[in-house]
Amino acid sequence: MTHEAHIRVVGDDLDERSLALRRLVVRGLDGGKRGHMGSAFSLIEMLRVLYDDILRFDPKNPTWADRDRCILSKGHGCLALYAILADRGFFPAAELDRFCQFDGMLGGHPERAKVPGVEASTGALGHGLSIGLGQALAMRLQKRDSRVFVIMGDGEINEGSVWEAALCAGKHRLSNLVAMVDYNKLQSYDRTSIVQDLEPLADKWRAFGFDVREVDGHDVDQLHRVLSNVPFDSGKPSAIICHTVKGRGIAVAEGNPEWHHRSKINDDEVAAMYAELE
Repeated sequence: MTHEAHIRVVGDDLDERSLALRRLVVRGLDGGKRGHMGSAFSLIEMLRVLYDDILRFDPKNPTWADRDRCILSKGHGCLALYAILADRGFFPAAELDRFCQFDGMLGGHPERAKVPGVEASTGALGHGLSIGLGQALAMRLQKRDSRVFVIMGDGEINEGSVWEAALCAGKHRLSNLVAMVDYNKLQSYDRTSIVQDLEPLADKWRAFGFDVREVDGHDVDQLHRVLSNVPFDSGKPSAIICHTVKGRGIAVAEGNPEWHHRSKINDDEVAAMYAELE
């Protein structure tokens, strides 16, 4: 049985919270007149559940030592992260109007030193899990009960560094580390099955010592149930494969690699996106 057969991506309308976060992403796209829209929209529900219900953090003290960490390893999807960070009060939403502008702090990839709430500067793909591995090991040595969640793209996990980190995490039985894969089946120019087939993906993570779950990455209830139960095994790191739709929420962009990144977005396209998200 293929993963498409046993994981159903919901086709129901998105609720108001998911729509509101997508409107914040569009606000950033409008501010910069560019951005990785498709890559951001597949992430919204994953980040929403993490920041609404799972992570321990303090927007007024972003470097609080006992916080949980969320690393967006697929840094090009940063507009989704910026949207949820602005929504949760790490910085004013007005910063989205200056996305990718010379006088703004929000760049096309997240930078830890510049953006409150960003845990790692990511952009060169394949580094987030290694960073998260180091943080999880440090937390264990410091006897903290904090956790690290690393969100990776499916195209990103072609990188060998991801599997080196996974091998090490399995060796050290890092139950405070959670790897999440945004499995939207598309990378920059084509389907993952064509560029570099990842299947059987769940078995790969299991072989590296992870306890694995698969969920519909747009189903808030499913995500909440699964994330509320990590670690799945007290002696293993956890992996969650989130089956998503690239560009979810905008019909013209859903499953369309042409919307992986747009270097020029005009006012009419912005207006059409806002209208669809109302």
